[in-house]
Amino acid sequence: MFIELLRKRRSIRQYEAKAVESEKVDLLVEAMLRSPSSRSLNPWEFVVIEDKEMIQDLARSKPHGATFMQNAPLAIAVCANPEKCDVWIEDCSIAALNIHLAATDLDLGSCWIQIRMRDYDGETTAEDYVKEKLGLNAEMRVEAIVAIGYGKEDKPGHQLAVLPFDQVSYERFGNRKP
Repeated sequence: MFIELLRKRRSIRQYEAKAVESEKVDLLVEAMLRSPSSRSLNPWEFVVIEDKEMIQDLARSKPHGATFMQNAPLAIAVCANPEKCDVWIEDCSIAALNIHLAATDLDLGSCWIQIRMRDYDGETTAEDYVKEKLGLNAEMRVEAIVAIGYGKEDKPGHQLAVLPFDQVSYERFGNRKP
């Protein structure tokens, strides 16, 4: 059941030194390509990375929040051509979520690494760093990278009691359930 998948999914940042089987990589690719897209314009482009050296290079794409990727056996860069669609960010985000949910369904761990609007250093953006490493065209944008692998950590899903129900309104903003 879908709600059970959502209850199980957590961000996993520690991975076993075990490759993700090609059958599972193919299913992840299918899941991301089945993502909804505004007006079916599909502005996204994906780069599937299994090369350990490239993953280690990409783990240096920003000083905080990417280093854990160095031990992931698989990474998927979620990119787009913004000339195709004005809501490329939303389309890429939906596709990345499909990757996360598919990974969870396949008993893999995953974690989002924000690239867009992040810095590599004082002179270069994380996005420009990743674009150069992956050989992307100048017009391409990089939304995120999803690190994927067999998790070393086993995190339970968030309990219902900690969900922020106080951020849900009914009919009008501020109308909360008692």
